[in-house]
Amino acid sequence: MTESDSCSNDDGCGSASDGPPPTTHSHDGAHVAQLSVPEMDCPSCAGKVESSVRELSGIKAVDPQVATGRLTVEYDEAETDVDAIAARVDAAGYTVADDGGETLRFSVPEMDCASCAGKVESALGGVDGIRSAETRPTTGTVVVTYDRNATAEQDIASAIESAGYEVTETTGEDDTGAGQSDENDSIWTSSRALKTWISGVFVALGLVFFLELLLPGANAQVGSVLGTPLYVDDVLFLIAVATGGQEILRGGYYSLKNRNLDIDLLMSIAILGALVASLAFGEALYFEAATLAFLFSIAELLERYSMDRARNSLAELMDLSPDEATVKRDGGEQVLPVDEVQVGDVVVIRPGEKIPMDGEVLDGTSAVNQAPITGESVPVDKTEGDEVYAGTINEEGYLEVQVTAAASDNTLSRIVQMVEDAQSNKTEREQFVERFSAYYTPVVVAFAVLVTLSSPAVFGVAWSTAVVHGLTLLVLACPCAFVISTPVSVVSGITSAAKNGVLIKGGNHLEAMGAVDVVAFDKTGTLTKGELTVTDVIPLNGNTEQEVLQCARGLEQRSEHPIGEAIVARAGTAGVESAEIDDFESITGKGVRADLDGTPHYAGKPGLFEDLGFDLSHVHATTDGGVVTKTAQQLCERNNCLDLLEDAVPELQAEGKTVVIVGTEDEIEGIVAVADEVRPEAKAAISRLRSLGVERTVMLTGDNERTAGAIAREVGVDDYQAELLPDEKVAAIDDLVEEYDGVAMVGDGINDAPALASATVGVAMGAAGTDTALETADIALMSDDLSKLPYLYELANDANGVIRQNIWASLAVKAGLALAVPFGVVPIWAAVLAGDAGMTTAVTGNAMRLSRVRSENSSDES
Repeated sequence: MTESDSCSNDDGCGSASDGPPPTTHSHDGAHVAQLSVPEMDCPSCAGKVESSVRELSGIKAVDPQVATGRLTVEYDEAETDVDAIAARVDAAGYTVADDGGETLRFSVPEMDCASCAGKVESALGGVDGIRSAETRPTTGTVVVTYDRNATAEQDIASAIESAGYEVTETTGEDDTGAGQSDENDSIWTSSRALKTWISGVFVALGLVFFLELLLPGANAQVGSVLGTPLYVDDVLFLIAVATGGQEILRGGYYSLKNRNLDIDLLMSIAILGALVASLAFGEALYFEAATLAFLFSIAELLERYSMDRARNSLAELMDLSPDEATVKRDGGEQVLPVDEVQVGDVVVIRPGEKIPMDGEVLDGTSAVNQAPITGESVPVDKTEGDEVYAGTINEEGYLEVQVTAAASDNTLSRIVQMVEDAQSNKTEREQFVERFSAYYTPVVVAFAVLVTLSSPAVFGVAWSTAVVHGLTLLVLACPCAFVISTPVSVVSGITSAAKNGVLIKGGNHLEAMGAVDVVAFDKTGTLTKGELTVTDVIPLNGNTEQEVLQCARGLEQRSEHPIGEAIVARAGTAGVESAEIDDFESITGKGVRADLDGTPHYAGKPGLFEDLGFDLSHVHATTDGGVVTKTAQQLCERNNCLDLLEDAVPELQAEGKTVVIVGTEDEIEGIVAVADEVRPEAKAAISRLRSLGVERTVMLTGDNERTAGAIAREVGVDDYQAELLPDEKVAAIDDLVEEYDGVAMVGDGINDAPALASATVGVAMGAAGTDTALETADIALMSDDLSKLPYLYELANDANGVIRQNIWASLAVKAGLALAVPFGVVPIWAAVLAGDAGMTTAVTGNAMRLSRVRSENSSDES
């Protein structure tokens, strides 16, 4: 499509000014400009824009992204600039979205008739900078689109009031409740659409006269052109061409100007060819020309409608964050645009409101629905010191949050930016299609010429029929349908994933994930929570669990070891106070010692107590006055006696737990077992991956063999490797890559970075708010939720299937129609509807199915 294919500002649909402003930044010594070109919504459009921009000197790379209407240009600022690039876009027939535009709705209740509206329109006509003004007397509103660099809201309101009508309220046009469906509806009432409908009316009238359905003999000759007679139906068909074909011919002009052999140029040649042939052969082909103009215009409208649906999936991400924030300033509260909120400001979020900025809770407690960012189905409790993210929803409490990131640099903004950038990483299939399309169009055009020249001799048809066959093949020569089939599928899949808490940083990674045969997992922080907790407390020799925890807390609270921290945390949860501590001492490699209430106590490995002279094979379990854990009950088989060396300690260690013995110089008081808990969803996730087709699951960890084995058995992985250094993890991944076609590595995104980079696909856990994970991983699970992994694998598989379906269906339909043309079984209207409009709409609709793939535990808001 060309600039003229989309609605202009005064058509009532989304104007170019609604897009984001052009932006620039430096990259590897060159400048990169990103421009919004919303009318660039098909491969033909992208080709014209790219060809035009490349005519500038200093252009290093041009990346037109059809699915989001964004153009990325890398250039040498010493030779060109953004204005020159925008001018070349304009020369291709497209408009760069203007950052100076704004649309406002003015409530003017006294304007209640057409005469009133006329006076308001006249008054607004004298205001500089107004691009369009629509008066709606039935609702008493005026909608104005204007250049805020040239005029101001107050100037517009004053102009309305100068006409004698009071402005009672002013709101943004987005506040009217018009959704994407309204924008799509406006496509069908745009100037392009109106011309199309008029063209269709004249095509229908022409057919009535041509077939003489109502008035036999009415199709009289009305004149002649170059000796060729011209009848009533011919005139009607020519009017249809003039109304429906002007936008096509305009686009063809820009294509020719930029030496781009695309659908606009091909259709222009076909329409003009039909008209020339009508004069050259004396056999009117005006009907064919009118049919081409009318049906192709419909095809373009359908393509724009379908592309808007695809773009809307990304727009929904952008709309997650509110535009305003309530900020505490100067002793009060102010409502400010989020762009004006600064890092360090304190924002107020009341129940039911969206959180406008990334920040840290200063005051208040609430449950926050993080589904829009992380995909978590259950709201997360937030209190003082906790992080919150822009775009999430405060469910019930009052929060005061100190802003930690500017609006342009918050988690949601980074996600949106990365989703947009994901299109640049093209899949292998997309690269194949682009290479194929470069040959497809010239080959089909050559075939069209061959068929036109040879048909009279080979098939015995008239020259006029041969020309029609050639024109039909020109219609089929555009590869739009299968060129668009991959990027629109990628955008649909990636944005669907983002709304479910999975960030995919490129179409190539989405494709690769769908072809994975092996999934390798890190243990700590991935299959487990990465935080040590106390799992068992076994009191011995008549002590109680409370007494064991009291001694353990006193001994460990000065320790900085994670095991000590876990014990102190458990004692605190149980409400156990610490004893008075003196003479604390760390015994290297074995444990700690301290005086508790004046009595020496020890905590450490079994070897520490063997050195103290204890017989660990004969220790009495507590039965009365204390709590006997399930583990102790199972192990105590004779006289309430435990063999710590042969039974209790090995049994706990076999479960992947670390054992700490607590006691004095005279008595062993109890055992505390500490472990990194397995994530509750880990086992189900691995089972689901296997059922979806993953051949093998592997756990790679630096932990000891016994702990690794216990975790591996509990979660159900097929294999595990323990006691691996980082470089050994990389070697293990390399071995898997050599053996299998695709390997995914799932880790924490920081410690496992080398292994993540070596795998076919690197997947980072819990990346929300973590810059490093967002930057280093190919794919990021925004929450610590392994259940998102099967969803990701299923989505990637479905996306690969949809892409294959789109590509091969497009090629099959195009090839079938092209081969059938010389035999006269494909009318020109069928080539337009089936080969162009039908397939473009079909592949887009098929791609949008990916938005229905949901995580099993996704909430409605996710």
